[in-house]
Amino acid sequence: MVKVEVPPETYIRETVLMLKRCGLLLVSGTLKRANVMTIGWGLTGLLWGKPFFIVAVRPSRYTYKFIEEVEDFTVNVPRVGMEDVAAYCGSVSGRTHDKFKEKGLTLLSGKLVNSPTILECPVNYECKVVYKTNLTPNGLTGEVKSTWYPSGDYHTLYFGEILATYADEDAEEKLTQ
Repeated sequence: MVKVEVPPETYIRETVLMLKRCGLLLVSGTLKRANVMTIGWGLTGLLWGKPFFIVAVRPSRYTYKFIEEVEDFTVNVPRVGMEDVAAYCGSVSGRTHDKFKEKGLTLLSGKLVNSPTILECPVNYECKVVYKTNLTPNGLTGEVKSTWYPSGDYHTLYFGEILATYADEDAEEKLTQ
């Protein structure tokens, strides 16, 4: 399977559709020690004249410490048929499970970031954190607070500049079957 570098906007539509369908796989760490979690929230677009992926991670999540340590992450878009992988990676903790091994996911070295990408995902975004901010209760509406933060575990938003985007040569087919 050959990965080719593509402009960051090439698969944005498919990325957003898969985000909505089953989520995306967020990886942070190194090849020696990393974690993967499923994200169901994310924003992509242009900021400060550059392409960005903004992800929300709660401090209670195992992935949080990895992003804090390496200051980068990858966003990996599952192919159609990987919905069970996304569900699993969003339901168990990397503190007690080796989700890569248990789901047969192959890690590839990041080319421009420390965090690895996932071979089985047809699109991979390598992102460097250039800004982060903690959500605070006084900035949120009552409905958002009561629905999404009943225990007060507010997300940290990581603004990841997309340094590179890689895709399988047949990525479009794998994302739209």
